[in-house]
Amino acid sequence: MKHNEPHNMCEHMILMPAEGQTVRMYTGRPSARKRPPVTRENFLNHLSTITKHKLLVLEGCWKVGLYRQGLLHDLSKFSPTEFIVGVRYFQGNRSPNNAEREDIGYSTSWLHHKGRNRHHFEYWVDYNLRLKEGESPVIPVKMPGRYVVEMLMDRIAASKVYLGDAYTDDAPLRYFGAGSASLFMHPETAALLKHLLRMLAEKGEDYTFAYVRRKLSK
Repeated sequence: MKHNEPHNMCEHMILMPAEGQTVRMYTGRPSARKRPPVTRENFLNHLSTITKHKLLVLEGCWKVGLYRQGLLHDLSKFSPTEFIVGVRYFQGNRSPNNAEREDIGYSTSWLHHKGRNRHHFEYWVDYNLRLKEGESPVIPVKMPGRYVVEMLMDRIAASKVYLGDAYTDDAPLRYFGAGSASLFMHPETAALLKHLLRMLAEKGEDYTFAYVRRKLSK
């Protein structure tokens, strides 16, 4: 039995002697196939996009009292590892990381990003040393409230950037509901984020930000 694998990935074969089966394992190295070029147009467009995103998160964080997090948000996107990928795969209507995943099977930019930015739930995942039958080998850790708030601001900003004039306050909730992120979050983290997104959708940004400032920005 062979597992389905992303295309254009270097791989090696490992024999499973117990069952005589082969499983494809990825070396983590992209194929030698030529990647999209770095163009001046994409450079300027990507720089504009991530700067606009960062400024929106900064504005949101400052409104709720998270001044330091607003300043430091997503600085790793300006590092060569992440920025060059963003330029190569810039499309303007979604994250370049997804385009890179489609191209080589995974995102080098995302692997660099998620371990440096605590507002991503993927940062808060560890492996399970107390594994019992039926449990996952990895465990989500409950995120501190201030990082859930930054994640909220991140999702609002991303929706505003990619949707433009079509943005409405229920857009981040719809995006969250359409994805599978909640399956990989700590249950309390997922519940809090969904609560805030629903509040945003039903009561608007001013009400939600005032609530966050009172209850969570510590």
